[in-house]
Amino acid sequence: MTETLPAFRQPSAIERLFNSVFRLLIGLGVGFSYNYLLQVRGRKSGRLYSTPINLLDLDGKSYLVAPRGRTQWVRNAEAAGEVRLKKGRRLQSFPLRPLSGPEQLDVLKAYLDRFKGEVQRYFIVPAGSPPEAFAAVAESYPAFELVHPR
Repeated sequence: MTETLPAFRQPSAIERLFNSVFRLLIGLGVGFSYNYLLQVRGRKSGRLYSTPINLLDLDGKSYLVAPRGRTQWVRNAEAAGEVRLKKGRRLQSFPLRPLSGPEQLDVLKAYLDRFKGEVQRYFIVPAGSPPEAFAAVAESYPAFELVHPR
């Protein structure tokens, strides 16, 4: 694939409105089992930011994928090295482990296949593609494993 992807894709006005409503609902504990509010401190401001995410559970591990690319939450999470997930009153912190190589390709494939109705528009690779199809675009879709406490 030779298509060049932007560093990140800004949400549209409608997507921002939807995210605001969805953020409120998840904060109240409403949503699917995979919906959480990701909270992370701003790398410059120190302010706590929240954004709704879909958490991928795969083979007993949990993963975050940034379908819009290297967004602000990604940059803040990389700087902080950890994030918090919130749903209703539950709040838990997790260190992050950035993914790369074949592991990232497998996670990107699983994420797109699982959430294709919500995120296919952000991927130039179609759902159902083999992991190798993500190799040329993997750097445009940061992915992290949440490191669970032992």
